[in-house]
Amino acid sequence: MTTAIATLKYQIYNRRLGLWLFMLSDSMVFLALLAARYYMQGTHRPPEVNQTLGLFLTCLLLASSFCANRADVSIAHGDRAAFLRNLAATIVLGVMFLLLVATIEWPEALHYAPPSTGFGTALFSLTGLHATHVLSGIIVLLFALFKGWRGGYAQDHWGAEGSIIYWHFVDLVWVFVYPTLYLVG
Repeated sequence: MTTAIATLKYQIYNRRLGLWLFMLSDSMVFLALLAARYYMQGTHRPPEVNQTLGLFLTCLLLASSFCANRADVSIAHGDRAAFLRNLAATIVLGVMFLLLVATIEWPEALHYAPPSTGFGTALFSLTGLHATHVLSGIIVLLFALFKGWRGGYAQDHWGAEGSIIYWHFVDLVWVFVYPTLYLVG
């Protein structure tokens, strides 16, 4: 029994280390794009940038992170119903974020900052890369939700924890993207 517990702890340590190394390397890509935005445009920002939408998108992601945290705490304490409810809310908020970016932000931005301009390149690159991370996060959360719904995570809830840590990473990246695109200037 002691060997099984030690093996599980070692596996969890390796999983966490792998996820943190992935997020560290992935953050370098975002850092490069953030630096490129300032290199190409300085602090210039077109006045037409929809700051209200940017703030609303930020609030959606912060609320989703709150729900994700509640889901993580719930599954750690064995409360499957709260886990499912909060993870579903996280997914819904993430989908709303994606829909608003794709249906409002990008069509508006095509008029005031087409991709052929410096700011447009930065905006579409940063929001596009972030949107792909949100989409992949939603997919991973859906897998965790499905596994939880089917009764998984009775003893080892790493799948849920790992997907939620990744979701927090995606939200944290937006905390840097938001001021870079919507506030500075």
